[in-house]
Amino acid sequence: MTLTKTNLDDQIEIVGDYKAVQIRTATIIKEDGKELSRSFHRRQLQPGFIGSDNKYAVTDISSESTEIQGICNASWTDSVKAAHKTYLESLSAN
Repeated sequence: MTLTKTNLDDQIEIVGDYKAVQIRTATIIKEDGKELSRSFHRRQLQPGFIGSDNKYAVTDISSESTEIQGICNASWTDSVKAAHKTYLESLSAN
């Protein structure tokens, strides 16, 4: 009997004005090649964030897969990042 666990980014979407990248990861458990269970986890990446120092920081995507990095780099143009930064700074000013 062989159990295997696989994580697979099976759904990737780009949404909203600031091109958030939403990722659904499937965790698949198999026994001897037959699927026993599948569960899902979702997460979202934004171009940047306001840090604890109250300053804007660009999101570090270096630990993401090559595919996710490519999608983020293609979607997060300089104009998208600038607009996102302006938006977040306007929220933190209130």
